[in-house]
Amino acid sequence: MPADGTKSASAAKPCPICGKPPVEASKPFCSERCRDVDLNRWLSGSYAIPARESDNEDEPDEPK
Repeated sequence: MPADGTKSASAAKPCPICGKPPVEASKPFCSERCRDVDLNRWLSGSYAIPARESDNEDEPDEPK
């Protein structure tokens, strides 16, 4: 890491949508288009956190 505390461009992660280098105005994306694609995926439900179904949904969780 440079002495001034900023990250170098080569250490920046690529855009999660297309893989191009990110631009400062749209980080971590490379463009507004990729930001919009990501937002659409979240809003349409394409991204989801997997949940584990329990057998007894009516009973409260056991204390730990």
